[in-house]
Amino acid sequence: MYLNNAATSWPKAPGLGQEVAKATDEIPFHPGRSGFAADEDPVAGCRAALARLLGSGEANRIVLCQHATKALNLAIQGFPFVPGDKVVTTALEHNSVLRPLFRLEKRGLIQLSIVPVNAEGRVKEDAFEKALHERSPRLVVVNHASNVTGAIQNVEALFRAAHRLGAVTLLDASQTLGLVDVDMRRMGADMTAFTGHKYLLGPVGTGGLYVSPDVELEPILVGGTGIRSDLRDMPPEMPGRLEAGTPNLPAFAGLRHALSWQEQNKPDRDQLDRLCRRLEEGLVNMGANVVQVTGNKTPVISLTLPGWNVEEVGYVLQKGYGICCRTGLHCAPLIHRYIGTAPTGSLRLSLSRFTTAAEVDHVLDVFKEFTGSR
Repeated sequence: MYLNNAATSWPKAPGLGQEVAKATDEIPFHPGRSGFAADEDPVAGCRAALARLLGSGEANRIVLCQHATKALNLAIQGFPFVPGDKVVTTALEHNSVLRPLFRLEKRGLIQLSIVPVNAEGRVKEDAFEKALHERSPRLVVVNHASNVTGAIQNVEALFRAAHRLGAVTLLDASQTLGLVDVDMRRMGADMTAFTGHKYLLGPVGTGGLYVSPDVELEPILVGGTGIRSDLRDMPPEMPGRLEAGTPNLPAFAGLRHALSWQEQNKPDRDQLDRLCRRLEEGLVNMGANVVQVTGNKTPVISLTLPGWNVEEVGYVLQKGYGICCRTGLHCAPLIHRYIGTAPTGSLRLSLSRFTTAAEVDHVLDVFKEFTGSR
């Protein structure tokens, strides 16, 4: 039983494996280097579908890459900082945001401020606005939803406040794209990083970054592009400016397929919310310490059990009952001091659109069995 969808989704979009295999078996080509029609180009198909999903008419501003980590590094390490620039981010961020920022801070290129979150994993908006006014940052980075608690942030208000002070905004939509609405223009996101293998139900090795025409990034990886090969530097045109090397065409063919399937099969958020509440309430009734999250959230539950180490619980679930979950800090180390799960982290159960009520009930029965026997 798979309850680790916040890490990577399973099952994937129906037919995904066949689409990847088909693209692997076909004659290879590289966009911009081979004479194939545009409708045969999986990369162009991905860009068009992602532009629709993100509320953008600018498919050429979507940079495709291997994962959200690469996308976030493109946005952060490629940002035109000058020494002394300020950056504001939050304590709910993933290490894909924190480590690039810590590296820039260590090199003396930026001054970093990290805004605290509450016990649900939501940004404290008063503290956020205070940090903005005290720091006047050039860049603001916010995770749309915590991968630890599922709490979805009020990004529209946060980014509106950032724009009032002239900051560029970067949204990490790794945990939300494909599950909740991510309208970049309404939310005020100048850049949006995402992955293809979570709620988009695509293959691993896919992701991307939307970059507004008002933002100019420096490439952090340079090399072949298939166009403007006479230039000593990367071509100025987007997205080729930030896309060096040969793309993983079979993977992006798979992502294009998953995006097409998603357009025809929207997730049932109400059903997911009901299942998540059912699981959460059952765990609380058994004495589990569940991180309670009110309001809008993804189908993620973080908990600890009295008298148990979280790694121990995860081992029992996996080896004893075949339930796949996640334990530890979940690559988001700072949030745990605020939600009461430091220093060892939590057990995380994350549902998907394919999770059933019978599976939720089975998980609750399993928890009753092994917690009652201790």
